[in-house]
This record gives sequence, C-alpha cells and structure tokens, in this order.
Amino acid sequence: MLLTEAQRLFRQSLHLLLEKEHDISDVLEASDAQEVCRLAMAHRPDIVLLDVDMPHLDAAAITHLLHKHHPKMRVLLLARYDEDARIVAAMRAGAAGYILKDTDWTDFLRILRSTANSRPILSPILPDRVMQNVPDSLRPPYEGNALRLSTLSDRERQILACAAAGQSNKEIADHLCVSVETVKTHLHHIYQKLSVEGRVEAVIAFLRVQ
Repeated sequence: MLLTEAQRLFRQSLHLLLEKEHDISDVLEASDAQEVCRLAMAHRPDIVLLDVDMPHLDAAAITHLLHKHHPKMRVLLLARYDEDARIVAAMRAGAAGYILKDTDWTDFLRILRSTANSRPILSPILPDRVMQNVPDSLRPPYEGNALRLSTLSDRERQILACAAAGQSNKEIADHLCVSVETVKTHLHHIYQKLSVEGRVEAVIAFLRVQ
C-alpha cells in the first residue's frame, strides 16, 4: 500500500495505525506528486491512498497515469470534503472512490479491505456507494435520469455539465461569468430537482444519460 498525505503528522499517524493491522503490510509513504509516481511505479502497490489536497498534485492526472501503466492498481482518494470537484475528476479518471479524513477508523478499514478484495463497497462516504446503490430513479433503464434532468433549466444544465467536467465552483463561475454564490445556489436547486444528496450523485446522474 502506498499512503500519500501532505501533512506529515497525519501521514505518520495513519501509517502507524495501518501497520498494527495483521493483514496490512509494506506501507509506503509519499509526500509529493513526484514521490507518488516514483514509488507507485517501483513497488506497484495494490492500493494507493491519494491525498487530493497535496500541493502541486493533480489527483485526476495521477490516477490516469497509474491506471495507464498498472490497470489493476486501485486508487482511493483522501479528502476533507465530499463537495470537491477534484473527486469527480479523479473518479472519471478511474479512482475507486474516496474516504473523508474524519471518518471512523472502523469504516476506514472496512472500505480499505473491501477495495483490496474488489468487493462492492457500501458506505455513505464512498462514491462506490453512489455507483452501486444509487436510488431506483438513477438506475438503468435511465428514463428516471432523463425525466429528472429535463426539469433543469438551461443554466442548471450548463453548470452540471461543467461540474461533470471536473470544474470547481470558482472555475464554473469564471466560465459562465457569474458569482460563486450564484453557482452554489444553482447547484442546490439541481440537487433538489434530481433528488440527490450532493455533487457526486448529481454528476453520475448526468453522465448516465450522456
């Protein structure tokens, strides 16, 4: 396993906790993007825990690179917030999901082990839950998606398309020449109309009918 995390104390503490688990061994640490790539290519870990907040690191680009060279390597993102465009972009690049940094340790280990064994993951903090257990309205056949998306205004569809492309709220605002608060308001209305809990579910609903 390769553990990447910008904050040294958090990274080292997580490393120590992981090493106490009998079925987890050979935990490597990386503190920057260059080290992530070097260690991943040299040691080919089954799982890469990738900190999306690491400076000078594009999680989507790193995920794409790792999958290109080692398709069986699974990337789990470490993130502070689930309302993060970088998560969507990295998942589109092939990330298995994400874990919030304030999650319970028991859930953290369960998600980690399920990912290692390629088992479906049932968790309120992992996008695999969105992919595996979305509401019936978001499942194939996709008439439910299309019907709900048809209720969106042109501007809301524009914003959702930008979010699906991995743009942050600020990038969407700059692209559409509106304020960040306006983007947030539109996103809130989008979530209500699609009956979803947040950005990731909304994007997946959008991508299913494209």
